[in-house]
Amino acid sequence: MPTHQVHHRNLTVRGLDVHYREAGPADAPVLLLLHGFPSSSHMFRDLIPLLADRYRVIAPDHIGFGRSAMPDPSAFPYTFDELASVTDEFTQLLGLERYALYIQDYGAPIGLRLALAHPGRVTAIVTQNGNAYEEGLGAEAWAPVLALIEKRTPETEAPVREIYSPDGIKWQYLHGVQDPTLVSPDAYEHDTARIARPGQAEIQLDLISDYGANFALYPAFHAYFRESRVPLLAVWGAHDEIFVPEGALAFRRDLPEAEIHLLPTGHFALETHADQIAGLMREFLGRNL
Repeated sequence: MPTHQVHHRNLTVRGLDVHYREAGPADAPVLLLLHGFPSSSHMFRDLIPLLADRYRVIAPDHIGFGRSAMPDPSAFPYTFDELASVTDEFTQLLGLERYALYIQDYGAPIGLRLALAHPGRVTAIVTQNGNAYEEGLGAEAWAPVLALIEKRTPETEAPVREIYSPDGIKWQYLHGVQDPTLVSPDAYEHDTARIARPGQAEIQLDLISDYGANFALYPAFHAYFRESRVPLLAVWGAHDEIFVPEGALAFRRDLPEAEIHLLPTGHFALETHADQIAGLMREFLGRNL
């Protein structure tokens, strides 16, 4: 597969800089890649060149992540509704009338909010450990987050802070990976450096505390799947203990024709399986776009 130059751009949305990566022909079908926690568009650095010969690939950094603006929580509400709203405006400013979504981790509730708001714009969905079902929540990994959602106190915050500590971030990248030497240390060290910036601790706590708002939308997401019959490909790290493989299989309940591939890797499957995921995407999107 040929590689293509990747541009690193900024777009102002509501007075805030949104950094994004873009590659591919301007008139090609659009793929909108939405990253998860605690990463940024950096997680797509290997995938983008593998798709850009055929698609216009756009990957923004969410507000508070990567190289996008990081306003103080007193000036910007760090909620999934707000991040989705900014992303929606971002797509409209770029003139993206139709796009396929790639959703991972936090990118899932953000992207699926776009689908609820504009179902006619979403041409297909690729979900890579991007959850939409209660079955997908790993019990041990989610226990401290659920406690925080129920009641935010210094006591419930403490174990959640460990999730985005250097060791916690490294664990997310390496856990469940058969050969950890395939994961570049640059990946988790990049995320660690961005999360270590002053002000990030409160930003991340505010956002994690809001995750319960996503659970409340699960029935609406499921209804969207049933009513739209949107083509969906799940490429899932089967050894992920954050969003477990039952979450991938659950999509077939509302989308019986969903295509599901469980890969022998962890939460950040692109670190070890970018070539395989790109191949599955090219075949899937070639049939459905």
